[in-house]
Amino acid sequence: MSCDHTKPVVGIIMGSESDMPAMEPCMKQLDEFGVPYEVKVASAHRKPLEVHAWAESAEERGMRVIIAAAGKAAHLGGVVAAYTPLPVIAVPMKTSDLGGLDSLLSMVQMPSGVPVACVAINGAKNAAVLAVQMLGTGCETARQKIKDFKAAMAE
Repeated sequence: MSCDHTKPVVGIIMGSESDMPAMEPCMKQLDEFGVPYEVKVASAHRKPLEVHAWAESAEERGMRVIIAAAGKAAHLGGVVAAYTPLPVIAVPMKTSDLGGLDSLLSMVQMPSGVPVACVAINGAKNAAVLAVQMLGTGCETARQKIKDFKAAMAE
């Protein structure tokens, strides 16, 4: 895998514009790591064809990891995972009805063969860290960014 991260290598997709504030820590953390990303807003239920096209073309656009944020039924991560060979990290959004437990359970109960990694409810920052760790499996630069990040946390 190329370690040239001048073009977006992380795709961030969220089901609604209302998810944007909760996902800002993800984007901020990726910015701090110097990892370029693209952002898409499209609902798995309201815009399924758009989600399909975006997910299916992610690899050819240079994405290496996808972060999908959604609430309530929270099918976005699973739908994206169905259309891409790339790893997908799901971020369950906190909801007013069940506090995000509905989103979390939907994301972790994926069928066999279609895995989705999952972080905590509103765990946007951890999604960014995990994405860079995944990038680091094939890129020493990304791996070093994680080493430095963890060292700074220990200070």
